[in-house]
Amino acid sequence: MFMTALEPGEIIESIHFPKPKRAAYMKFSNPASRYAIVGTFVADTGNGIRVAVTGAGACVFRVPEMEKALSAKFAPDAVANISVAADELNTDMHASAEYRAHLVTVMAKRAVEKAVAG
Repeated sequence: MFMTALEPGEIIESIHFPKPKRAAYMKFSNPASRYAIVGTFVADTGNGIRVAVTGAGACVFRVPEMEKALSAKFAPDAVANISVAADELNTDMHASAEYRAHLVTVMAKRAVEKAVAG
């Protein structure tokens, strides 16, 4: 956390992100720090659907099953029954791995709802 792959003396000169057709990020915040216990970003990029999750595991990860389902139908119910395995998710005093796995689906549904609503 708070580290980069830049070497001393290197500098980023520019970054380009294509504007997605529709996208949204929803997070379940830690009440003290406001960091995401679980945050889910969904985007319809025009080149495919992307679903990325932060806070749940050791690093950001994508959920290919949700991407495939949303490619067929970009609607909240498309991800409603897709579960993420809790095996490699974080467990701490704020949330268990199982709870975080549940939150991934909940936050994905909410993000899709927000993206569809525009």
